[in-house]
Amino acid sequence: MSLLEGLRFTKGDSPLHRMDPRVKFLMTMVIFTLAVLFLDLIPLVIIFTLQIPLVIYGKIWREWLKSLKGGAFLALIIFATNLLSFYFFQGMTLKSDVVEYSLCLTLRFLSLITSFSLFFLTTSPDSLSLALEKTRVPYEFNFAFITAIRFVPVLADEAQTIMDAQRSRGLELDKGGFLSRIRKYIPILLPLIINSIRRSLELAEAMESRAFGATKNRTNLYELKMTRSDYLALILVIAVLVFALYARFFMPPFPKVMSGIILIG
Repeated sequence: MSLLEGLRFTKGDSPLHRMDPRVKFLMTMVIFTLAVLFLDLIPLVIIFTLQIPLVIYGKIWREWLKSLKGGAFLALIIFATNLLSFYFFQGMTLKSDVVEYSLCLTLRFLSLITSFSLFFLTTSPDSLSLALEKTRVPYEFNFAFITAIRFVPVLADEAQTIMDAQRSRGLELDKGGFLSRIRKYIPILLPLIINSIRRSLELAEAMESRAFGATKNRTNLYELKMTRSDYLALILVIAVLVFALYARFFMPPFPKVMSGIILIG
C-alpha cells in the first residue's frame, strides 16, 4: 500500500505546503506534460531529478520515497514487458536502443507517479476544493473528487488491517507464483469492496440529513489569495514549460546514451 500512502496529505509548514494549490497543480501538470512529451533518457532523467529539490523544499522525503517504492514494482513490470515484447513479438534482439527505450518508458511512469504524489502530499483536500471552486468546477463534481481523495488513505489503512487479519488466519500473501498471489488477494478485495459500499451509503445518508444541495450560493470560511512568492513560482513554471517546448520542437534531438552498447545478439 506504499503507492496509496504517497497520496496521503502530510501536514507541514514548509513553503511548498503554503504555496497556492493552483500554482502547485500547474507545476504538476507541467511535469506531467514534459514526461509525456519527451521519450529520451536525458530529458526524462532531468525531469525526474527536478522533483528532488521540491521534495527537500517541502520536507516530505519519507512520504515521497514511499510512493516511489510503491511504483517500483509496476515500473519493473513495464520495463520487463517492453523488453519481452520487442524480443518475442517484434523479432528484435535486445540491443542498446531497445533497452534505452524500455528505460525511458519506465522513467516516464515513475515521473508521473512521483509528480502527483508531490502535489497530494503538500496540498490539503480543503485547499484543493477551494482551488476547484475558483476554477468554476461544479460543486457536485468538486465534492465527489475531494471525497474520493479523502477516502484513499482510509481505504489504504482498511486494506492493511484486512491483510493483517487474513495473515493471522494463516493466509500467506508473499508465497507462491504470480497467479497464486493474485488469487490470494480475493479474500482481501471482497471485504474491502463491501466496506466501501457500506461507507458510501452512510455518507449518502449523512449528506441527505444535512440537506446537501439545498442552496446554490455557498460560502467558505477561507479564501485563496496569491502571494508574491506564488507569482514568482508561476513565472518560473511557465518559463520551464516554454524552454522545454523549445528544446523539444526546435533543438536537435538528444543523443542516445546507450547507443554503443549491445547486450544480446
